[in-house]
Amino acid sequence: MSKKTPRRVFSAPSVARLAATTWAITRATTRATTRATIQATQRTAPVADPQSFATDERELDGGGLDDIAEARRRCEAFRKIFARLRAEVAKALAGQREVVDLALVSLFADGHLLLEGVPGLGKTLLVRSLASATGLGFSRIQFTPDVMPADVTGTSILVEDEATGRRAVRFRPGPLFAQLVLADEINRASPKTQSALLEAMQERSVTVGGETHTLVRPFFVMATQNPIEQEGTFPLPEAQLDRFLLKLEVPPPDRETLREILERTTKAELVLPTQVVDARTIIAAQKLARRIPMAPEVQDWIVRIVLATHPDGEFCADDNRRLIRIGASPRAAQAIATCARVVALMAGRYAVSFADARKVARAALRHRIQRSFEAESEGLSSDEIARRVIAATPTELVAATHAAKATTDKSSRASA
Repeated sequence: MSKKTPRRVFSAPSVARLAATTWAITRATTRATTRATIQATQRTAPVADPQSFATDERELDGGGLDDIAEARRRCEAFRKIFARLRAEVAKALAGQREVVDLALVSLFADGHLLLEGVPGLGKTLLVRSLASATGLGFSRIQFTPDVMPADVTGTSILVEDEATGRRAVRFRPGPLFAQLVLADEINRASPKTQSALLEAMQERSVTVGGETHTLVRPFFVMATQNPIEQEGTFPLPEAQLDRFLLKLEVPPPDRETLREILERTTKAELVLPTQVVDARTIIAAQKLARRIPMAPEVQDWIVRIVLATHPDGEFCADDNRRLIRIGASPRAAQAIATCARVVALMAGRYAVSFADARKVARAALRHRIQRSFEAESEGLSSDEIARRVIAATPTELVAATHAAKATTDKSSRASA
């Protein structure tokens, strides 16, 4: 008769220690995997002419824009820099001209960009190409559900000095401490991790352990998300969406563009963009863009457009009231005005037109409009509602109103 093996009984403390050890090993493995997916690398690209960067900065920087000749010279300098940067990015990205232009507009407007499109349309390639062409410090965060806030912002670690043996707490920066940050598939991160970006995107600083760390300028976040992959995703909250200056929808390529993609990627070697601007030039361009004048009628149209997204507002069309639950915030008006100034400079002009504001209005509104249940039941997207709002606010009406007011004021002064 065989002997029975005695059962081993574990005490409660032993079980607790075993569970703690298992959790620590699992957590360490997860953190190692997470760090492997988070790539924070300083990109280096061929430089066209380092001496030209200082020249570009001098061309953009200077005094006021009161002198017409000086204003034209600086606006023309901006136009050339913009065109040069656009051409370099286009070397690696076939088609998508409007997406590239608005991405550069967002950069020079000192805002952040959200790219949405199905996989394989070149969203990540656009960000990498822009990093190479600008020479900005680049980092990539591949968001997954297990990425923690400390993996993004950084964390405080205990470091021992080998010489003295003393220990001190030091901050180890995360991949958010770069100038151009690619937040890839941002809607796969948990809401807790998504909130780690809020302070950085708005304040250009990160607070960890009660200590605030200032980020290096220019600081530009380009986030991507795939609309069709709903499993394992977390919708971006309204506060997070409002931090993005523009939201661009990347369309699929047409026949000619797809043929060009095949020619570039399957035959010849891939052409990498050359660095044609630097950080100082970008900062000078951002300062110049904020000084471009805007006519009162253009400002009034921007205000009307934003107020037209409020269902209880006086400017909202009757057909649109039932489609909107919550309208755009004042950040939408700021985004349209700032980007319209860059669009004017892009064309070499030092005054903003209605066409400049219309070019960026839809991209500034589509992610700030919350649909009503009725709009969702009809299958209407926020982008379609934004298009209807813009169409219901014609620029001709605003221009005519200001012209009539100017005529009345002139007659009043003449009679006085």
